[in-house]
Amino acid sequence: MSQVFTSWSGGKDSCFACYRAGISGLKVRYLLNMITEDGKRSWTHGQSTELLQVQSQAIGIPLVQRRTTMANYETEFKDMLLTLKQEGVRGGVFGDIDLDEHRQWVERVCHDVDITPYLPLWGQAQGKILTDFIDLGFEAIVVVAKADLFGEEWLGRKVDLSFIKQLDELRETKDITPCGESGEYHTFVTDGPLFNQRIEILETNKILREEHWFLEILNYELRSKQ
Repeated sequence: MSQVFTSWSGGKDSCFACYRAGISGLKVRYLLNMITEDGKRSWTHGQSTELLQVQSQAIGIPLVQRRTTMANYETEFKDMLLTLKQEGVRGGVFGDIDLDEHRQWVERVCHDVDITPYLPLWGQAQGKILTDFIDLGFEAIVVVAKADLFGEEWLGRKVDLSFIKQLDELRETKDITPCGESGEYHTFVTDGPLFNQRIEILETNKILREEHWFLEILNYELRSKQ
């Protein structure tokens, strides 16, 4: 069984890719997350490092975090992969769907350190990815949204069939991809078949920063799924 890491944002696509990798026979040893130089937030979705650690605990797969500046991101990412190779990791799982420049970056970086890239969601219809994610029992909420596309009321919205319906209505007048693949919105996964415990979000705060709405998760609990 090939041992791999999953490039982890805490959102639906990386989570679903991790799940798909596992059921395909890959052994996901680590979740890999790059964080800001001050160690407070993830570079990808701006979530707190602590919250991602709780998510890792709920899933039961160790989270590896590496501090970096944006300028040194690729160098630090490659260095992290070389470190994981020493642990027997030979592949990496990524949640990219259809942005060619993302795939090119993934393939180039993995090639440079002799790691095999896996993209379980690549080329699939985004609408089907969303419905499959929901049908399998995953739960996620919107934690980041572009302010020129979404109102603040979208923050905290659960990704469910009602969400898809309202998103489709919004897409009639706004340039939004179903999965937010171009960064239109980001999510945080709280439960699903990958999880041993679920995350109950108890307190949040909505803020507007750099033309994006952010949902700060201030208080939460890990709870049994039984």
